[in-house]
Amino acid sequence: MAGADVQEIHCKSMLNRLDVPGFPFRWTLNPYRGCRHACTYCYARPTHEYWGMDSGLEFEQRVFAKVNAPEVLREELRRPRWMGEAIAIGTASDPYEPAEAEYGLTRRILQVLTEFGNPASLTTKGVLVRRDVDVLQELSEVADVRINFSIGSMDEQVWKTNEPGAPGPMARMEAMQFLVENGITAGVMMAPLLPGISDSEESINEVAAAAAEHKAQFLGANVLFLKPGSKEWFMPMLRESYPHLTTAYDKMYRKPYAPKEYTSMVLKAVDKARWEWGLQVMEPTKDLRGRQRQLELALTA
Repeated sequence: MAGADVQEIHCKSMLNRLDVPGFPFRWTLNPYRGCRHACTYCYARPTHEYWGMDSGLEFEQRVFAKVNAPEVLREELRRPRWMGEAIAIGTASDPYEPAEAEYGLTRRILQVLTEFGNPASLTTKGVLVRRDVDVLQELSEVADVRINFSIGSMDEQVWKTNEPGAPGPMARMEAMQFLVENGITAGVMMAPLLPGISDSEESINEVAAAAAEHKAQFLGANVLFLKPGSKEWFMPMLRESYPHLTTAYDKMYRKPYAPKEYTSMVLKAVDKARWEWGLQVMEPTKDLRGRQRQLELALTA
């Protein structure tokens, strides 16, 4: 968003460990805090409260750039106990949010991962990822790497209302196709699917069709969840733009996660669309080659 303030900070560590059963990854990293894509539903909004700021406008307008992130990551990957496990990039802030055009932290992080042959997945709504196709190609030669494009709807009004600072869904599809045509594993993550807004079979099928047309190599999906810090920002938007859904959301999101029956129904619709369009299931990033590379480095140290 125009006029946003980017503050440079230095971090002591980059790798964050998750011990959550069933998660497809255990390690994450984020070059930035805050995100000018300004998605109304963003589950990462509460991270700004750690800095004593609100999860609303300040999350969108005060971005923190971890300017020493590549150097810190390099030192962490050098540690003997690091086993080259896959790292998920962009779990709390889009690694290609607008600040990346100036700071290039994500690009440098990918270069560090290439040095160590460390596998990674990266989730983004940004199209600047096209700039880094050369580094992604180099990384893919030594480790598994996957780019997940977050695209929950092809509807322009849904995009403008809920993701006002992000590139449009078609621009993301085209960026994904560019990467695939240049040898990078990339696909679509339909996330989040918004109840009553982007969860219909018609909407899901439209995304799946566009994904197939643009050569997506997989299709995944998640249903919206609203944790404290995110819910307070999302619900006012809902009351203004989708007032007829307010009562249903109040009932559905008494807890952070949607009811299991509803979630199961929506994901079955995704499975149906995936099958109809010949798309693959989204698989976890493999870390085998990363561990092999770590052993090679240890033997030559």
